[in-house]
Amino acid sequence: MDPPRAESLPKRPGRDFLYGTAWTSVAFPFVADPSFPTLHIRPRQGWLNDPNGLCRIDGRYHVFFQYNPAAPMHDAIRWGHVSSIDLLHWQQHPNALAPRPNLMDAAGCWSGCVVDDGGVPTAVYTANPDHARNAVVALARSDRSLLHWQQDESPVSGISEASGSDEVRDPFLFVHEGHRYAVQGAGQPAGRPRLQLYGCDDLSHWTERGTLLTLHDSIAAEVASANIWECPNLVQIDGQWVLLVSLCQLSDHVGQPVGVRYLLGDLVARGQGWTFKATSGGVHDDGPAFYAPQLLAEPDRTLLWGWAWELRPGPTEIAEAGWAGVLTFPRELFVRDGQLGTRPATELQELRRAILALRPGTPFQAHAFELVASEPVALRLIDDGVDSLVSAADGTPSDPARILVDGSIVETFHRSRSCTTRAYPTVSSSWVVEGAAVTAYRLGHKDPGPDSTAAADQRLSFAVRPSS
Repeated sequence: MDPPRAESLPKRPGRDFLYGTAWTSVAFPFVADPSFPTLHIRPRQGWLNDPNGLCRIDGRYHVFFQYNPAAPMHDAIRWGHVSSIDLLHWQQHPNALAPRPNLMDAAGCWSGCVVDDGGVPTAVYTANPDHARNAVVALARSDRSLLHWQQDESPVSGISEASGSDEVRDPFLFVHEGHRYAVQGAGQPAGRPRLQLYGCDDLSHWTERGTLLTLHDSIAAEVASANIWECPNLVQIDGQWVLLVSLCQLSDHVGQPVGVRYLLGDLVARGQGWTFKATSGGVHDDGPAFYAPQLLAEPDRTLLWGWAWELRPGPTEIAEAGWAGVLTFPRELFVRDGQLGTRPATELQELRRAILALRPGTPFQAHAFELVASEPVALRLIDDGVDSLVSAADGTPSDPARILVDGSIVETFHRSRSCTTRAYPTVSSSWVVEGAAVTAYRLGHKDPGPDSTAAADQRLSFAVRPSS
């Protein structure tokens, strides 16, 4: 698939996303955009980026995300919040964390995680007072509902002078051999990336434990070259340590996301800390619109959500739409033959409402649908005489390919890999499927309401389910 054009990708000085123009808030009384995703996590207006704070508390999944409700631009970032008991129906809640004037997060509550700290749900996040180079780690605590948060006024960690990094961010916590640790992404705009390690058995008192990973690791150097590693995730999957890093290249203080890489390996003791020794690695998601995923390790599986950014031609189109960014569908990760694999979360099959009677090469219209192919399949979008290849996959009877479409987000799964891209249907455009062994399903919720299939096809639905 062709790489995204540079002008369609987020530019960011430090961690601030800018498109080179000033936007005002866009009135968004209802969703009338055929490209708006109606089954994914996506508020009806504003800017969305990184998934944050994935957790399951008392049987309910909680997903937070970087959010600016005022306009489709990265500014005054707070944590949006949705929750679900089944990964299908999402309820939107009031924003969880918000910038506070003259305090350590005055310029934004950036990415982080949520842990259940002795029964107290605790957000561990990047607090930006004014610029990414001054970012610190902050804590916020909630009751078991995760609806009421108290943000601390003092940080628990800042940039270590010994780290050799100009910027540090995106804390992710993990437990190993009975102790809790935090890994943070770090690097230099004109230098190399690294991951910093901290001990944090007591969340209010962090201790530096050295460097977890640098490009001195030959496999990391081969597959994950960047200036800054962002949004690190470290979990065990199928008995194997798996590390995800998002790659940020900087030039003239402007950041460019350039994809996500995975590393499989081992934790090797060093002093009072650990280093990560990679044994293999590669690209995680081949698409042009995937970045900053976060993992949720459960007893029987590991889930992933990622951020799918916009691939519209430019800022004018985004401003007119009034929204930017969407989270992917939840995915399950697994390790097989020394590689990290991915597939749609099992629950997503419950979205299949009816079989679409499609003929290869014949145009059709549907807002949300899934293709399951036991042979090679291609999906095209035709709009105003322009025929564009959106996705292509090689399915087999034993390992079918799956292409899930919801408005403008297209997620393809085949050969244990994923590809996330965007395509923007209009009221006059049509989809075309090429392939003989393809089953197509219309996607939607079983229950009636504003997020039902009928409402989705009328372009009037919410991406998250309103409170009942």
